[in-house]
Amino acid sequence: MARWEPNAHERLASAAIELFLQQGYENTAVAEIAERAGLTKSTFFRHFTDKREVLFGRDELSRLLAGAITAAPASATPIGAIGAALDAAAAVFGPERRDWARNRQAVITATSELRERELLKRASLVEAMTGAMRERGVRDPVAGLAAEFGYLAFENAFKRWIDPAGRDAFGEVAREELESLREAITELG
Repeated sequence: MARWEPNAHERLASAAIELFLQQGYENTAVAEIAERAGLTKSTFFRHFTDKREVLFGRDELSRLLAGAITAAPASATPIGAIGAALDAAAAVFGPERRDWARNRQAVITATSELRERELLKRASLVEAMTGAMRERGVRDPVAGLAAEFGYLAFENAFKRWIDPAGRDAFGEVAREELESLREAITELG
């Protein structure tokens, strides 16, 4: 194998998803992922701490969403700050990532251990957004409610975005979901 080749991270992630889909998450070893990518096992561990990290990352999304909330204009309402976070997420969820995200979700859905990990990821995203709301001076329970609201908009948008029938950009779908939820809250009275 070559000592250094470009795009090792992406190649490892693609190889992992392919193998997870073909033979299942539990039946796939790190060595197989590295071999499929044409890399070594040690290279895998330079990019990921374990095979779950291929699917869940290192909290990059939490940092992105929280950073966008914190950086939103001071005049932004809590929902406006959530909108800024969804806009920031749109930069990560481009059309070139749609198939990978769809396959990732299929792997998670098929594995109970990964479904549990997804719930932990959700909790960490909500916690990060709640903390960012508090940094903006938003008090509880509004900070927590805004974060939960933001996560629900994100989750609904993500599901629509990875749907094979969907063709709209993530940012567009996320804004539609945010508005739909805002209307639903109004209906609650």
